[in-house]
Formats: sequence, C-alpha cells, structure tokens
Amino acid sequence: MLSAYHGHTPLVRLLLQHNANPNQLNDRGQSPLAGAVFKNEEGVIEALLEGGADPDVGRPSAMEAVGLFGAEERWGERFMGARGKGGAGGTGVGDWGARELK
Repeated sequence: MLSAYHGHTPLVRLLLQHNANPNQLNDRGQSPLAGAVFKNEEGVIEALLEGGADPDVGRPSAMEAVGLFGAEERWGERFMGARGKGGAGGTGVGDWGARELK
C-alpha cells in the first residue's frame, strides 16, 4: 500500500510480479488503487489495473475516489472495464499480502 500511495511505480510492478495482492486492504479498509487515485499516481494506477486490481474493493473504493476527486473522465471507463473488477472477493487486512500461487 505504501509503495502505491507514494508513487513508486517500479516497486508496485515488482511486488505484483512476485504475487502481491493488488486488492489487499490496509487497516482502514482502503485499497492500494484507491490510495493511488487519492494521490493522483497515474503510473501506479495503471500498474495496479494491469495487475488485476478491483476498483470496487475497499471503502472508499477506487471507483468512489474517482467520483470524489472529479476524475471520472480520466479513469471512469478504464475502471468499468478493469480485468480485476468484481473478482477480488474477500481480501484480508494488511499490507501487500501475497496471493496464493496457482
């Protein structure tokens, strides 16, 4: 979450390559994607979406954050078509927990 929130796109990509969960919520129930939207970290947003982040996860969700920050034109359509949309299921609370390898 911290790497996403602080705009460290290369580190986010590296974590995702090593099976980090792009939908892992922090202790406040926020997703890395929502944090990246809040901080307007476009590279991180793209990396998380490519890594399967679900824009509907967390409170507020990244989709809600897009509305709150008036970024619907930039991200609305991209979030609606995100490959991870609706696929997060239940995620735990923590910071970049690893996904189960398949």
